[in-house]
Amino acid sequence: MPAMGKPVRTEELRVSDDERGAVQERLRRAVGHGQLDLDEFDERARAVWAARTRGELDRVTRDLPEPPPPPLPAPRHRVFSTTAGGTTMRVLSTVWASVLAVNLVVWTLVSLGNGGAVYPWFIWLAPSGAVLTVLYATGIGRPRGSAP
Repeated sequence: MPAMGKPVRTEELRVSDDERGAVQERLRRAVGHGQLDLDEFDERARAVWAARTRGELDRVTRDLPEPPPPPLPAPRHRVFSTTAGGTTMRVLSTVWASVLAVNLVVWTLVSLGNGGAVYPWFIWLAPSGAVLTVLYATGIGRPRGSAP
């Protein structure tokens, strides 16, 4: 135990479970990149969870090169992108808008022919429009990992 009043060296500082978990994650990535085999990973993971100081944790990963940078995030897709999900949303939206337009034209012609407004049956298309909006907002119908 260090003497009172003397500064503690960095390698003598105690480690937390979060720090141990981060080092184990680095070891897991090293296995994924082929830098360690499973036996080495198992041995080093045991050493990680037995470590009490930062110096002990550093010794576990000292011979590992820095991990390669993480892959770039997937590009964000728009609703009308050319992906399968974007095409789905484009087709559904186009069909819905076309049906709504036809209903509005027919309703207008019928209303003009009767000399006054008739029951606006086209409002029954609103629920399907709401469903499309919910699909868009929740990401259903788009590829995984894409966002509005």
